[in-house]
Amino acid sequence: MAQGYSLKDQLFNEGSIGDLAAEFAAGVPGFDADAFQADVMAGLAGRGLLERLDWIADCLEPRLSADFPQMAEQLEAAMVPPLDPLLSDDDFGRFIHAVPGILAVRHGLEAHRERALDLLFEATKRFSMEFYIRPFLNRWPDKTMARLEQWAEDENYHVRRLVSEGTRPKLPWASKIDLEPGAAVPLLDRLHGDRTRFVTRSVANHLNDIAKSDPDCVVDTLLKWRDRDQQNRKELDWMTRHALRSLIKQGHVGALGLLGYRSDVDVSVEVSLATNTVRIGEELAFECQILTQEALPVLVDYVLHFNRPSGRPGRKVYKLKQGKARAGEALVMSKRHKLKGDATTFTLHPGPHRIELQVNGRIVADAEFELLPGQG
Repeated sequence: MAQGYSLKDQLFNEGSIGDLAAEFAAGVPGFDADAFQADVMAGLAGRGLLERLDWIADCLEPRLSADFPQMAEQLEAAMVPPLDPLLSDDDFGRFIHAVPGILAVRHGLEAHRERALDLLFEATKRFSMEFYIRPFLNRWPDKTMARLEQWAEDENYHVRRLVSEGTRPKLPWASKIDLEPGAAVPLLDRLHGDRTRFVTRSVANHLNDIAKSDPDCVVDTLLKWRDRDQQNRKELDWMTRHALRSLIKQGHVGALGLLGYRSDVDVSVEVSLATNTVRIGEELAFECQILTQEALPVLVDYVLHFNRPSGRPGRKVYKLKQGKARAGEALVMSKRHKLKGDATTFTLHPGPHRIELQVNGRIVADAEFELLPGQG
């Protein structure tokens, strides 16, 4: 039987560890590349992706100076050239080059803060140090934020991206930071006009994180940026949509208003189902007709309410379509939604279900159906 794809094996293998060993052999006198590679490879199996990074650092650590300033010099001497500064997006670098960040935290956090931050500054030009700046934000918030203020103006866009990505309140896979969710907004104010999508995507994702706890802060910040006119309007429009994606699903009035969708108008909606019973694994087919008394853009979502054996409500919002409603003319939309029995994020259970239509953030119509067990 063919084995499935393994990201950790693609990132950490004989070839990539051999490359890392060669880099240290070239930069650190006396470094035994073969012995280092053998030690690392002997311990990779059975470890997860991030655990493998820690293991590589474990194997590298005794081969470097115990004195952190000298260790930092060795780590910098072994670094490959910075990522291409002429690119503007999706240039992540290689995971093997995250190791300096691990050692900066281990050995520089307490006694060598400034030297460790210097190391992160250089390392992030090869692979993002977003995970490793966070312990410094927790331990030395004021000093680290002062560094980030400088880095927000750096000529290297990977450094500028780190300012936003490293301070995200809900950065995936990363450790929690103790900053208030909106603490980095002054830094985002300086970054939102960046010329590279790699940075502006991070800024938009950062705002989406903040939106989960302080929606009004996000809306107010985007309005402020619109007034400042420091970013290309097309790019700012993209950032706005990306930053508001969670709030739009929730029907947040301010977020919808920023995108031009009014919620203060009368909308008449009828929703009809092709059938009132659907089996798990089949499609729920439905059609809706939207009627307004004035022309306006509409953003239509549909909300499925699931049956749960525990009795707790289950709810998920899906996108239907954007459109332009004409005064007095029905706007017709349809959809066939596959009710997967093998979804990875949730399990379907037979029983009564409901679909709701949400137009410009308001629930305006609903219909019920019975979900039956799948066949076979």
